[in-house]
Amino acid sequence: MRALTFGLTLVRHGETPYNKKGLLQGRLIDSPLSDIGLQQAEAAGRYLKDVKFSNVFASDMMRAKQTAEKIMKHNSSCSGLQMVCDPLLKEICFGIAEGGRVQDVKEMAKAAGQSFPGFTPPNGETQEQVKERVKEFLEKMLKQIGAEHWHDRGEDETFLSAPPETSPLEGKADDGVRGVPIHALVVTHGAYMCVAVRYFVEELYCSLAPGSDKAHMFSLSPNTGLCRFLLTIRKEDDMFKLSDIRSVFVHRGDHVKQ
Repeated sequence: MRALTFGLTLVRHGETPYNKKGLLQGRLIDSPLSDIGLQQAEAAGRYLKDVKFSNVFASDMMRAKQTAEKIMKHNSSCSGLQMVCDPLLKEICFGIAEGGRVQDVKEMAKAAGQSFPGFTPPNGETQEQVKERVKEFLEKMLKQIGAEHWHDRGEDETFLSAPPETSPLEGKADDGVRGVPIHALVVTHGAYMCVAVRYFVEELYCSLAPGSDKAHMFSLSPNTGLCRFLLTIRKEDDMFKLSDIRSVFVHRGDHVKQ
């Protein structure tokens, strides 16, 4: 059976004034990047400048779009690509807690016997609702990538028995995607990424990244933190379905430490 393997790199947006002040921003607060956030986005762009992308998706919120634009500016493979802004990638709605202190929400969660991220404040979006958005976006992305690249790149699965992610990590920007021509860049939000990664691991049986346990996998990515996965899809009855997903690395933030 033919299959197509492609890379997926999730990126959290750069810092905003709300992040800097320790305030909670979800989908109700559309804040731009701070000066530091713009620098972080530039650093992410320089770090990823030689990594080839075939598709770019971003949340339609300002902080995610600005981050994606900075990354694309530095990357020659993005020069002919169009960013697809998708509301399915928006941050979680935190209800009455939006604009308040993150510490206050953590204490609210603790009082309810829960943890944050994971806690739903009054009038907020539940983890299940966010997971449905993740699933819907993933289905849309698989459909688009399959439609655009299947005829050119689909291969017999016998040739995919030793996928590129089996090579050891070298701490390089193209870890896991060297020799993988199809690669989607997705710029989104911290709490959303937590839900997505948990869904990948718990329901899609994604492997854990080398050297990571579940606690690390499910933790909050730093601003402009990178998570990379390799996905394999098959075509069944004119639909593209996921047959395998593997984690290459999670929450990499070396570019903002340099």
